[in-house]
Amino acid sequence: MTDRLRRVVEQLGVRPGDRVLEVGGGHGVAAALVCELLEGGRFTGVDRSAHMVEAAVRRNAAHVAAGRAEFLVGDLEHLDLGGRELDLAFAVRVAAFHRDPERTAGLLRPWLADGARVLSFFDVPGGDLEVRRVR
Repeated sequence: MTDRLRRVVEQLGVRPGDRVLEVGGGHGVAAALVCELLEGGRFTGVDRSAHMVEAAVRRNAAHVAAGRAEFLVGDLEHLDLGGRELDLAFAVRVAAFHRDPERTAGLLRPWLADGARVLSFFDVPGGDLEVRRVR
């Protein structure tokens, strides 16, 4: 799983100052990989499961303590990030992103900065992940 998520993160094109959102981040494996690339940027992870968020916080304790990462319990439909702006949003294996990408992009729109990227990764036959640019 880590190798697969490492390939996902490589495809994100994370820049050091990016403000990044991961939807459905689970245990925070991708979060850790993204945070290693940030210098001045910020990572926000959102997952519906409090258990997963707790695991992500434990895995990324140093990034949280440094103010580089935060993890929230919630879902995309009820997400409120206040006045924040995002440069990059992504999800791995989150059905809403590939079932209805236009609606998903619309839910994220209030927080997307000009030129923001929204990427979705989902399973394809053969066991690999395919990337789709939502915005």
